[in-house]
Amino acid sequence: MAEPTGPFYLLRAGTGQFLCYWGSDGTVYVTDAMEVWAGEFGGCPALAGRCPPEEHGAMLRAGLGRGAAALSLGRGSATLQLPEEPRCPALALTQLPAAEACSQLQALVFGMAGCIESLERRLEVAVETLASSCSPEKNTARSQQLFLPDPSPRKSRASDLALPAKRKVPGESLINPGFKSKKAPSGVNFEDS
Repeated sequence: MAEPTGPFYLLRAGTGQFLCYWGSDGTVYVTDAMEVWAGEFGGCPALAGRCPPEEHGAMLRAGLGRGAAALSLGRGSATLQLPEEPRCPALALTQLPAAEACSQLQALVFGMAGCIESLERRLEVAVETLASSCSPEKNTARSQQLFLPDPSPRKSRASDLALPAKRKVPGESLINPGFKSKKAPSGVNFEDS
């Protein structure tokens, strides 16, 4: 039984969902949480000379990360391939016997639980570090400053910085300030209509 190592990738094949991951021994595992298929890069005769196992593994991980890997299920076997990468052929996976699959699923569940526990601890430490870096008084003052208006009657800083209002100049356009008409304003002549 190989301990699972991340990252974990979700795959879809037909109407089912599958989880793909690597074991600590380099074996690739695919499971639907009931059955488990496993395969090794070095044990694939189709790979001989065409694609070194390390390169094929790296390409498969990259393809899984992009969502470009395809899983095909057969009777007692499966294949994992990158349709966009013809240089590296499909990886053959064999279905594990029920007892071995059960043991592998158990290792997967507890391995993932360990990852979650570790992430939760790291998150708690990060939150505590952030909380201790700011005093509660500063946090309260800062949140009030960001979300609540200043209730004091004194002038706000924004009004102190405001520019004085510009005077209206006769003949200047209201729509286009700064533009001054060349003709003197004459008003409306109602007699010609």
